[in-house]
Amino acid sequence: MLQAIFQYEFLQNAFLTGILIGIIAPLLGAFIVVRRLSLIADALSHVTLSGIAASLYLSKTVPGFSGLNPLYFGMAFSVMGSLFIERLRMVYKHYQELAIPIILSGGIGIGVIFISLADGFNTDLFSYLFGSVSAVSRGDLYLIAGISVLVIGVIFLLYKELFLLSFDEDHAKASGIPAKAIHFIFMIMVALVIAASMRIVGILLVSSLMTLPVAASIRVANGFKQTIGYSLLFGEISVIVGLVSAFYLNLAPGGTIVMTAILILLLTILIKKLRSSGHSSKGEV
Repeated sequence: MLQAIFQYEFLQNAFLTGILIGIIAPLLGAFIVVRRLSLIADALSHVTLSGIAASLYLSKTVPGFSGLNPLYFGMAFSVMGSLFIERLRMVYKHYQELAIPIILSGGIGIGVIFISLADGFNTDLFSYLFGSVSAVSRGDLYLIAGISVLVIGVIFLLYKELFLLSFDEDHAKASGIPAKAIHFIFMIMVALVIAASMRIVGILLVSSLMTLPVAASIRVANGFKQTIGYSLLFGEISVIVGLVSAFYLNLAPGGTIVMTAILILLLTILIKKLRSSGHSSKGEV
């Protein structure tokens, strides 16, 4: 396997991209889970699918779009979707959760229309849906590396503000933190990470990489920073094991990455249960 990575550029692209995504997806996922916004990742992933389908359709029908990377269209749609979610959350102040299913439904609807116009599923679209080891280009790697630097930089600079907004939004606003601006920046970061992650994990499974490692870390971590640390560890393990499995078994990497993350989650639940049983036994003695 290591020899193949050094020999083939597409494997280098896939593994380096996977390592970056294994960092930024759970990193943002920790804040998403704490803020109870897990379904936003699903909504934006379906909006991203619309952008990819639109790009593939335009590349077939409009000569000027034939060489355009569908990733750019996916990112544009994802960012617009995040802005619409924020707008709808303001419109439905007392029913903010409605914004997510509205955008999710719209994303699915537009995606189905463009897929139908493009004469259904093809190999390119399948790789975006479920991920592909061979589909990651060097240009994709550079783009995802840039997004990773941006996301890590924003989290580093705004960590205190994001932490306060995640755990006590009213107190954060009373402290003078510009909640709307920071939430707007955060949503754009989520949109970019979702669009970037689809090359490896796939559009339909990308939300899993943002939530499953966090769900596993919550079972074993003490404190929020430790939750982030474990999330990054579990995310990286899921990506690396999933990519290696996909390579040897000739499978779509999205499925193997997600199943690895689920196994880690089940393992942490079991460990937590065993620890609780052990403490109970000591208490009885």
